Amino acid sequence: MLPQFGLTEFLLIATVALIVVGPKDLPLMMRKLGQFVAKGKAMAREFQAAFDDIAKQAELDELRKEIEDLRRENALTQAVDDLKKTEADINRQVMMESPLPASNAEPEPSANSDETKDAPADKAGPKEPEAGSSEAEPEPETAPKAAKS
Repeated sequence: MLPQFGLTEFLLIATVALIVVGPKDLPLMMRKLGQFVAKGKAMAREFQAAFDDIAKQAELDELRKEIEDLRRENALTQAVDDLKKTEADINRQVMMESPLPASNAEPEPSANSDETKDAPADKAGPKEPEAGSSEAEPEPETAPKAAKS
C-alpha cells in the first residue's frame, strides 16, 4: 500500500513540483499524472476481474463435475433398481411355474416305511403327490366370467 502522507508531506511535494516544473506547466503535469493513475487503476481492475473469472470458472468446473457425478450415481441407482425389479418379476414367474416343495420339517409316515429304509435309493420309486399336497402344481388362475343376466 501507499505510505501514509500527512498535510506537511503534501505541501512539501507541491512546493518542490512548483519549483521544478514551474507554474506554467504544473496544471499539464497534474493532468498527465491523473491520467496515469487512472490507467493504473483500470489495469488493476482488469487484472482483478481476470482472476475473479478464473476463480469462478474453476468453481463452475468443480460444480459441473459434482453434478455429473450425481447424475452418474443416480443413473447407476436407477439401473440397479430396474435390475432388482426385473429379477423379482422373473423369480415370481418361475415360482408360479414350478413352486418350491413344502418344508420337510415333519416327514409323513408311510405304510411301508421299513421297506424304504432298507431299500436302495434307486429302487424306491417316485412318490405321487397327494390331492391336498402343496407339491402339486397350482392350476393357473382364470379370469372371472361375467354373470349372465
